[in-house]
Amino acid sequence: MNVPNILTLIRIGLIPVFVLVFFLPFSWSYMASAVIFTLAAITDWLDGFLARKLDQTTPLGAFLDPVADKLMVAVALAVLIHDYSSLLLTIPAVIIIGREIIISALREWMAEMGKRASVAVSYIGKIKTACQMIAIILLLAYPQGEPLARAGLVALGLAAILTLWSMTLYLNAARRELQHM
Repeated sequence: MNVPNILTLIRIGLIPVFVLVFFLPFSWSYMASAVIFTLAAITDWLDGFLARKLDQTTPLGAFLDPVADKLMVAVALAVLIHDYSSLLLTIPAVIIIGREIIISALREWMAEMGKRASVAVSYIGKIKTACQMIAIILLLAYPQGEPLARAGLVALGLAAILTLWSMTLYLNAARRELQHM
């Protein structure tokens, strides 16, 4: 067990804490849940940075890191869907969650074929991730209708568009293998 893997496990452990804090009946619970989500996002960046910098990449870390990231984002989007009860939030959230499932399955399938590198993380995917993290933090931190919450909805819509774009890039990269199924 190394520091990057411990950070990833901490991120997974923060998920139930995040949900509990989000649903607490206090005015500060939304901001506190945004802080917890932000800490989780920072550990996502930090564990990858440390794994590369300290040469501590492991198969466990390679497996757990994307799982922890997807779990945290999916759970955050799920509580926001519950809280907002709005198509303006639900549609982009479902697009983002659906894309993560599709691309995870595609990566696993391509890895089984020995072609995982052809569906590696793209630059658009990194921009999408940054946009969705900012959107989720804004949506968690500020009540519906406030200007920063509306900015979060716009950022989530942009993240959904980038999500579809990056998914198209991944599917195009795997098209030859998909056509020979």
